[in-house]
Amino acid sequence: MSDADRDRWNERYRQGAYADREHASPWLLACLPRAPKPKRRGRALDVACGAGRNALCLAERGYAVTGVDISGEALSRARRSARTRGVEVDWIERDLDTGPGAHGPFDLIVLVRYVDLALLEALCRELAPGGCLVVEEHLATGRDDVAGPRNPAFRVPSGALRRAAARLDLIESFEGEVNDPDGRPAVVARLFARRPERDARAER
Repeated sequence: MSDADRDRWNERYRQGAYADREHASPWLLACLPRAPKPKRRGRALDVACGAGRNALCLAERGYAVTGVDISGEALSRARRSARTRGVEVDWIERDLDTGPGAHGPFDLIVLVRYVDLALLEALCRELAPGGCLVVEEHLATGRDDVAGPRNPAFRVPSGALRRAAARLDLIESFEGEVNDPDGRPAVVARLFARRPERDARAER
């Protein structure tokens, strides 16, 4: 992303963007009961975390969480929320074009509505054996009555998530219309997958 992108996101958060979106992603909440329960404290990574709604949710459930985003304004809001909720998260300000800025192995990686399929493939390699990946993206559509970006570059084609995570074991995937918590319809692609306990490709 460019400096202009960083400035744009900072201004959006400065103007109060997503201030009412404190709830965790419904897809993440649906997947969590089936996510790994490590004997040690599990490590989680929230990529493009914004103001931290998903990272905070994971921290409250006992994960050691790292949240990464390009917007310093968003992360400032996330830090305030973490203090209010009494949890700790390692917040990293970073341009994701240069990678996630945190290294695995992670027991859980979350990527919600930030499109970068090459990054998604790289994140699969940062999972611990048995670790899970939770992804939701806006899906390509010709409809103009749904939430999300109008620019098709910020939507994924059908099947793209499954192809990007092909090295993982698929648990569940979905493509279609959902209702966002604010009541708006959205057309999304969702994926929940697990790295095999024994990954032969990683051992070569």
